[in-house]
Amino acid sequence: MSKDAFATILTSNSSILAEGPLWHPEHRRVYWTDIDGGLLHAYDPATGLSEVVHSGSPIGGFTLQEDGCLLLFRAKSAVHLFRDGAIEVLIDHIPDERETRFNDVAADPQGRVFCGTMPTTDRKGRLYRLDPDLSLTVILENVGCSNGMGWSPDRRTMYHVDSAEATIFAFDFDPETGDTANRRSLFKLTTGGTPDGMTVDADGCLWAAVWGGACLIQVDPQGAEMRRIPMPAPNVTCPAFGGPEYLELYVTTAGGGQPDSPRGAGELIRVEVEARGVPEFRSRIGL
Repeated sequence: MSKDAFATILTSNSSILAEGPLWHPEHRRVYWTDIDGGLLHAYDPATGLSEVVHSGSPIGGFTLQEDGCLLLFRAKSAVHLFRDGAIEVLIDHIPDERETRFNDVAADPQGRVFCGTMPTTDRKGRLYRLDPDLSLTVILENVGCSNGMGWSPDRRTMYHVDSAEATIFAFDFDPETGDTANRRSLFKLTTGGTPDGMTVDADGCLWAAVWGGACLIQVDPQGAEMRRIPMPAPNVTCPAFGGPEYLELYVTTAGGGQPDSPRGAGELIRVEVEARGVPEFRSRIGL
């Protein structure tokens, strides 16, 4: 384990594309994916040990279900339940997304899941909403690279990153219906990389990873940048609050698995910040 002034590198598995950290309060572990490696990892802060708990097709994102299992969003836009080491197929594929994969997902206050897809060779990506009855609704077309999502503390604003536009967008959000409206730019990063995954803290501030910027940024609810926290890897992919009190920020990075990969690339990193997170909403797909 190595440290600098801001971050502690927790692993040495050197993922190609580590993404999507998520704290599981019952398991008291952090889960995250290596998308390109098709792996699901888990880290136990009590022991300092990490392990691969599942391997298969690429996992672009996942949520924690109400019953404690994990809901995996994969290549060809398949959706699988992962429970006690076993896989249950909920959606084999989405016909329009057969040639691509999901990229970043988030459960909303009612247990629906907003899930983005990567662009194909002939069109840009999409943002879908998956309802508990497994019905899918296209929320947004022509997304350059769908990434992080989150909600304001009053649940009336939804945030969504389009990395291709280097922009965090905000929508008016109806927590009862899941409807979105009035999409507008909240924050655009004009220098030093592009925003990737993100989370929202208890005060409503946004924390976004910066791909190509070797940092995290904190943005206030009005869209003003508050600070940057340097990270020991150039391509920072996603932050998530965790720990019993949600006082620890777990962060994933990309670029590991190569002979010249710098220490910190492709790892899980813990950052101590003066902020408190909140539990992520749990999905209720198929329940």
